Amino acid sequence: MKKWNLIVRVGRCENCQNCVIASRDEHVGNDFPGYAAPATIGAETPIRILRRVQGGSHMIETTYLPVMCNHCDDAPCMKVGGSAIRKRADGIVIIDPDKARGRKDIVKACPYKAIVWNDELQLPQIWIFDAHLLDQGWRHPRCQQSCPTEVFEAVQLDDESMSERAQSEGLRVLRPNLGTKPRVWYSGLELWDTCFIGGSVSARVGDVVECVPGAKAALYAGDRIVAETVSDVFGDFRFSGLEKNSGVYRVEVRHAYGEASRQCELGESVHLGELVVAAPDLASVCS
Repeated sequence: MKKWNLIVRVGRCENCQNCVIASRDEHVGNDFPGYAAPATIGAETPIRILRRVQGGSHMIETTYLPVMCNHCDDAPCMKVGGSAIRKRADGIVIIDPDKARGRKDIVKACPYKAIVWNDELQLPQIWIFDAHLLDQGWRHPRCQQSCPTEVFEAVQLDDESMSERAQSEGLRVLRPNLGTKPRVWYSGLELWDTCFIGGSVSARVGDVVECVPGAKAALYAGDRIVAETVSDVFGDFRFSGLEKNSGVYRVEVRHAYGEASRQCELGESVHLGELVVAAPDLASVCS
């Protein structure tokens, strides 16, 4: 049977908040019996955008991660909520707006912190995948409809087809170690959960410090080469996709001008600053 899944393309999110606003517009003050009670204007939104800033100097990278209810197939909230929560045949999870009143324990059951508490109604609430709209024939939830950079893609596939697509496109879920079987998939999640080591290669030519393009940079972990790259026109180089807190690394840079190296212990992403290769003879450079 075909079920709903949401694909989130992390690298496209620019934190415009359109998805958040669309969700608020849909639910604040609006009652959808059987799906969701009205959200209050002061309540936390069920769609949030997390931010990660990494790097340093001029090599700064900001990543935005939209998060919401994952509509898990093995949802921890359902184990706590009992009859107050149901899983539809199409994969969508619904918290019953009548049976769940007063059940703040349901909020605490979600390891993703995707359930918000409506204090006015004493009710746990989630992003319902806009099930009320899909049931009316809508092809997309409002987060997808409102996103100018096409971050979201709602797809209706059977589990085998979705698994094949996830494998072919490198889609991943949040916190897979929990075994909750989320139906929200992420493309480009490495932008969120990995690190980089970067730096800039320069040389003094006469009285001027010049960027050095084309320098060969190698990243070592002990005696093992992890990755190699070449500095760009600005002398910058970068090694991405490194695991957080993965230990000590050494960068060695080689160019016709000379060599340089630097060592660091990687916690979060780091910019090593300038690696200055030996100053060339000005006359030989100009000849």
